[in-house]
This record gives sequence, C-alpha cells and structure tokens, in this order.
Amino acid sequence: MTGLTDLFASRRYFKKFETITAHLGRVAGVMEAEGDLNRDEVKILTRYLAELTFTFRALGQKYLLVGRDTGRFFGSLAIDANESGFPAAEEIITMASDAQQADRHLEGMASADELKKQMVEVIVGDRTVPTKLQFALSQRLYYEELQRGNLFWPRNDPQIVWTGNKADDRRTFRIHWAVYDSQVNLPVIYMMEVEDTGRTALPKDQRRWPEAQAHLMAQALGGLKLVTIATGFDEDFADLHPKRLRRFHVGPMYSSAFTKQSGPISQVLESARAPEGQDWALVWTEEDLRSERVMTERSGWFSSVEREVFALDPFSGRGAETGTTRMERSIVLPQRPFQALEEMNPPGFRSVRKFVVSPAGRVLRY
Repeated sequence: MTGLTDLFASRRYFKKFETITAHLGRVAGVMEAEGDLNRDEVKILTRYLAELTFTFRALGQKYLLVGRDTGRFFGSLAIDANESGFPAAEEIITMASDAQQADRHLEGMASADELKKQMVEVIVGDRTVPTKLQFALSQRLYYEELQRGNLFWPRNDPQIVWTGNKADDRRTFRIHWAVYDSQVNLPVIYMMEVEDTGRTALPKDQRRWPEAQAHLMAQALGGLKLVTIATGFDEDFADLHPKRLRRFHVGPMYSSAFTKQSGPISQVLESARAPEGQDWALVWTEEDLRSERVMTERSGWFSSVEREVFALDPFSGRGAETGTTRMERSIVLPQRPFQALEEMNPPGFRSVRKFVVSPAGRVLRY
C-alpha cells in the first residue's frame, strides 16, 4: 500500500476518480445501446457507480488537508498502487465505522458558517492561514457526506426487484448486491436472475429472504467461481432457481501518476504522454453464468426438486477453469492512451473491448 501524503497529489487522485466514475455511467449507456445490458440493469449499475462517486467525494473531504500541519497526526489516504489503483479496503471499512458515529461527531462541531467566520477573522486579524480551522471544516464536510448516505460500503446487502411471472406459481426476480473486495481492493457488483416457486413471494417471505440475503453475502468472495456460488444457492434453496448470475469487477485503474503498473499497459501510458487528467485506463470485467437446462432430482420419498445445469464456456475448456459461461474484459481510456494502444497493438489487448472517452466526454466503443 502507498500513502498519498502530498496535498495536490491527493486532490488530483480524487478528481481523477470522480471523472472516471462519471465516464463509467456513459459506458453502461453504450452497453445498453448495443444490447449488452437492459434498462433495469443499467439503472442498477449506475446506482452503484454513483455511490462510488459519493464515496470518493467523502474521502476527498476527509483527506482535504493531507500534508498540512493541522495540529494532529491524521495519516494519509492508503491506495493499492501495485494492483488495483483503488483505495485500500481498510479506508472503506473505516469510513463505514465513521458513518455509524457521524451524528455524534457533528453534534460536537461548530457549524460550517461559524467555522468560515472564524477563518475570516484569523486571516484578517492574524494574517495567517487558518489551517486548523480548514481541517475542522473538512472533517465536518466529511461527516455530512457520511450522514447523507448513498455511499458504497464494504458490504452492500442484496436488494430484489420483481421482473414478472412465468406462471401463477413461478415468479421472476432480479437480485443485486455489491462488496468492496478486501482481497483485491476493488468494488464488485453482482446480479442474479431467479425464478421463485415458493408459496410466498420471496421479498415477502420472512424466512427465505433473510436466509437468501445472508447466503449471498457469505458467498460474495472474488476467489469463488460463479458456478460455485450459483450451484450452492441452487442446492440450499429448493424453490429458488438461479437462471443467470453475473459479476462485474470495476477496476483495476492504471495511471502513470499514481500506480506502479508493469507490462504493456505501462508502456502504453508512458508512450501516450497524455496531459494531466487523461493519463489513465480502467479495466472493466464481466463474468456471466447461465443455466443451460433443468433436471429433476428426487427429494425424500414422495417429492422432487428442480436443479439447474449451468453452461460453461466450451472454448478451449476455459469454462471449467473460469466457472463461467462467458467472461469479457473491457478497458476504458481517453483518446491519447487509446491511440498509443492501437499503435503498439500488444497481443494481450486484441480481444479486449475498448471504450474510448473523447475530450468532450463522449464514449465510443471500438
């Protein structure tokens, strides 16, 4: 882990991520236009991306005065400079803990207007920079952001949306949840399409829904294959049938200013010589697992249950290795790095989808 101890570097880092997450919403829009996502799926993804934006905004307030003498040791933002480029998971965990006590902190602080008034008095009267007051204001703004909520937490518990009925006794739902994976320091978003044959609709079932939520969060580990997660869910809930499971990895983020990347991406960013704010690339990976067919399995003496048979990618036997029906990697990057990537044409990037951001903010797919 690397600590950002320079004030201006820290601010550039948060500004860069605010820009990137805004572009990711447009990437989702392009994927919808091309039929890769439907409108409801785009809404789910853009909601999580907005929460990531608010999270970076809150952290930006927390570390607004990093590197300045604030009268107390406050530390610096820890980022995973070697692997993900994102803040370390400990930062998100600490933020979640701070959010639980935001009301208490704000009660004991002066208001923003009062702090600004005191700053003016110090500037005019003492002719000094009111660093300690600036720090106090930054912390107040941090806790206010936490109080507003709608942030990306270490655990974002499952939510469920009804998507229709296939029959009177067969309802369809889309369940979504997300985690900040502490193993790789990346946000990971999950979506599952489920058919429900239970007596009571899943969201209203006081027994099954809490159990399903707990099961899915316990399995939200990047090291688990999708087929392992889906099969375990299928076996644990006889009347819930997972038809499709997807996992979206947001990142890693590479930037010549903040990360220590190696290999082709390092050469691409170096040769691009992009201006400040455009020297980055972000990887977006989608894993997709679909049910291929259903088989009936005996359960007890007089009943039977449905079991899903999942389709694994037959291409070169990679399905068994990845545990998916399909896995697709994309990279989002500004024009200058994209031009350098096209000129170098490294082998590992030929099958990767490219989403290119123009200086005006328009996103095009290549």
